[in-house]
Amino acid sequence: MTSGVVTRFAPSPTGFLHIGGARTALFNWLYAQHTGGTMLLRIEDTDRARSTPEAVDAIIDGLTWLGLDWQGEPVSQFARAGRHAEIADQLLAEGHAYRCYASPEELTQMRETARAEGRPPRYDGRWRDRDPSEAPAGVDPVIRIKAPRDGETIVRDQVQGDVRFPNADLDDFVILRSDGTPTYMLAVVVDDHDMGVTHVIRGDDHLTNAARQQIIYGHMGWDVPVMAHIPLIHGPDGAKLSKRHGALGAEAYRAMGYLPEALRNYLARLGWSHGDDEIMSTEQMIEWFDIADVNKGAARFDIAKLEALNGHHIRHADDVHLLEQIGVLLPHIEGGADLIAKLADEGRRAQLLAAMPGLKERARTLVQLVDSAAYLFDARPLSFDDKAAGILDADARALLTGAHAALSAVDDWQADTLDAAVRTFAESRELKLGKVAQPLRAALTGRATSPGVFDVLAVLGREESLARIADVMA
Repeated sequence: MTSGVVTRFAPSPTGFLHIGGARTALFNWLYAQHTGGTMLLRIEDTDRARSTPEAVDAIIDGLTWLGLDWQGEPVSQFARAGRHAEIADQLLAEGHAYRCYASPEELTQMRETARAEGRPPRYDGRWRDRDPSEAPAGVDPVIRIKAPRDGETIVRDQVQGDVRFPNADLDDFVILRSDGTPTYMLAVVVDDHDMGVTHVIRGDDHLTNAARQQIIYGHMGWDVPVMAHIPLIHGPDGAKLSKRHGALGAEAYRAMGYLPEALRNYLARLGWSHGDDEIMSTEQMIEWFDIADVNKGAARFDIAKLEALNGHHIRHADDVHLLEQIGVLLPHIEGGADLIAKLADEGRRAQLLAAMPGLKERARTLVQLVDSAAYLFDARPLSFDDKAAGILDADARALLTGAHAALSAVDDWQADTLDAAVRTFAESRELKLGKVAQPLRAALTGRATSPGVFDVLAVLGREESLARIADVMA
């Protein structure tokens, strides 16, 4: 069952898909999914000096990794410049716009005079009603909209409520530059109309733009889309989100080992909630999400909370899914290519999959999970970290000789039988289990911490386990 709802995500390709843009895309996607509608993707690439193909690729890559799909091909705003100019000419012909010949020096003087008089720096409308015959020769004009001078414009917003703007503050803004290129204000309205967008969901820094854009909608006789301006994201300290808070691109979160479903979950909770639910599946978010439930106040980004949430999703994820996500991660981390080559071996992949239940219990990120799995792929003789080397003193090495003999007698190489054998050995020496397990862990993994030592033994297998222990025996 589909509805008539059409949302759009419209990033500017001047960099990566940053975390605020990712949340905007998510809210558009969730609302479209919730209503049975569709989401479109428009690349707002009219700023040719700053827009790059690499940034377009990065945005599409980020959206794809996050699992936020859209309908049809991405629309290039720049490619539609002819259509935008056509509408500017129509507004001009119908008397809703006019040519302005004010020079840059005149505009600067207007702003300075307004500031000196304590007024907002606005264009004063000096060419609004002048006869075209007065136009100076050799000057390419801009085209300005004729904005209403009296009364107010009301933006009826699903999140912010009714927001009122005095028309005197909106001025006659430019819709077509002197070189014939459209401004953002015009291009957005034309594109949203032509693409059939019914709901505009974007950051609340666009609220004033919405008021200005409604003037164009009114002059053209077009329906205004439902507006929903969502609050911006702040850092934990309440300041505007910046790189020091974690305002990175989506690709950075992938490289740090976050699951896309965990990042979706976390971003959805930045400004929207469903009761006290913190942990939500994507299916639940789609079922519950409504743009009208988004909070007005700014949300606060907390990287520690994201990491904790990611750890929860890792612990509860299907092991095969985690193996697939590790495959997505590896091309983006140091040493990943070497591990990709090792995992091309089906036996190695099976071994990592068998180890996954123990590995994922301790990991908050996929990077941590991969790091803790390194023992599976290390070649003998192992190198030891400082703590493991400290554990493997002369007494521990001597103890491993007895443990090796006890483990060699085990026929059924399973975690529970290995556990029983080592416990029996420890009791025979009147030792606590940890006194034997710690040097075993160090000998088997080269580290002082790892998944459960009996799981490690089971995953490594009989031959490899006994060989690693023998390498460090006294």
